[in-house]
Amino acid sequence: MGDGVRKIVVVGGGTAGWMAASALAKVMGTKRYSITLVESEEIGTVGVGEATIPPFQSFNDMLGIDENTFLKAVNGTFKLGIRFENWSKPGSDYFHPFGVFGVDMSGINFTHYWLRYLKAGGPADFGLFNPQTLAARRNAFGRSQEINPNFPGVTYAFHFDAALYARFLRQFSEKIGVRRVEGRVVSVAQNGESGDITSVALGDGQTIDGDFFIDCSGFRGLLIAETLKAGFSDWSHWLPCNRAAAVPCEKTMPLLPYTRSTAREAGWQWRIPLQHRTGNGYVFCDSYLSEDQASRLLLERLDGKALAEPRILKFVTGHRREMWKNNVVALGLSAGFLEPLESTSIYLVQVAILKLLKYFPRGDTGGIMRDRFNTEMLGNFDNVKDFLIAHYKLTERDDTPFWTYCRTMDVPDSLKARLEAFERYNMSLVTDEELFREASWFAVLAGQGMMPKTYHPLADVMPEDEFKWRMDRVRQGTEGLIQGMPGHDVYITKACASQPVPA
Repeated sequence: MGDGVRKIVVVGGGTAGWMAASALAKVMGTKRYSITLVESEEIGTVGVGEATIPPFQSFNDMLGIDENTFLKAVNGTFKLGIRFENWSKPGSDYFHPFGVFGVDMSGINFTHYWLRYLKAGGPADFGLFNPQTLAARRNAFGRSQEINPNFPGVTYAFHFDAALYARFLRQFSEKIGVRRVEGRVVSVAQNGESGDITSVALGDGQTIDGDFFIDCSGFRGLLIAETLKAGFSDWSHWLPCNRAAAVPCEKTMPLLPYTRSTAREAGWQWRIPLQHRTGNGYVFCDSYLSEDQASRLLLERLDGKALAEPRILKFVTGHRREMWKNNVVALGLSAGFLEPLESTSIYLVQVAILKLLKYFPRGDTGGIMRDRFNTEMLGNFDNVKDFLIAHYKLTERDDTPFWTYCRTMDVPDSLKARLEAFERYNMSLVTDEELFREASWFAVLAGQGMMPKTYHPLADVMPEDEFKWRMDRVRQGTEGLIQGMPGHDVYITKACASQPVPA
């Protein structure tokens, strides 16, 4: 890696900061590179209950972290998908599961065969062909390989306490050579010619100099925005929610193996089950609902006793126009914010870290590597943005001004093309680089009421008898994947039982 970069400084802790520090230290080592993280206990972090998506597993694998050890340290639970309630209309309900539906046949996606199955009188429940959906309905969980080594794995992710995860990664990072410095950054020094940042000064008089800086200072964007003026692309006209009221409450049993997203009058409410409590929040737009009203409604709708007063988080949906500028890369909230509707926040941090490792500066701090990083990260944000907008656009709700706005708003041309292709042909125009695959687009768009009008003609080639036999086999096979799965809470108790109590 780069001869010109030896001292790496991470400004800000929290989940993003410690993910960056731990990954850089693990992959690059701390003998050739010095990695310093500066954070202030008095500033604190957002630190709510976090929900993740399956790629998160590969991050822990990269660090060499045992899954059960992690689960106990962060009071984690397993996640099989997201249940969406009241989104298309009051009383509606659908599930966006991880994994795929059925088995692709003849080179085309299984959902084309399911549409033929539906047309022939089959049940209008595509969840019957997804093991995550079936397990979630029964509040069951199990790593499939433990039940039957011949079965493919059931795809899963986690819910966890973000503050505990940051602490867990801090301990991990410090053990492998990351230096943590306590303090609040009060000024930033730049090279007069290049504009590169050379050091940050702390309130106690310390100066931390570096060759390369990672901005994890949250929405403020201390380095990327306040110092380097990277600019911001505002997406709030498509994703109008700009506030969240967050509060933990006592846990209720059984522990559900999924996140719940319930559409409300001016946004939506999350529910994230953890081992020791439940995380809750109301994501809303303050043009339609006040902060006090949102806090009151959230407290009224908890399914357990509140453990604190609601905290209001303010945000603007969008991203920095340059996430890598000069010798600074922004991660997490410093880079941008896409509301947690599909649990993509940690994923976007993870992707940025992997791309930083791939394009790490070699003798300089920018040029081709920087431009490539920015292009690819913008593509990631764009793809997630369109997927989130689709949830709001495809609603029949007209019961509040907020939902009327969402239903009637114009959407990006890229999303228009996807929706048209899906409705006409059951195609979501997914590329290989995108996070959300055909199964996700199908689950959400069909779940919100947009059923494709046609399907691929190859799905009709199979003779009727063979088609019926295959569909029955796939359905039975899906059911077989979850046979023998214990209850989610039972499985967690067993998984954590042999692990030491976190320090």
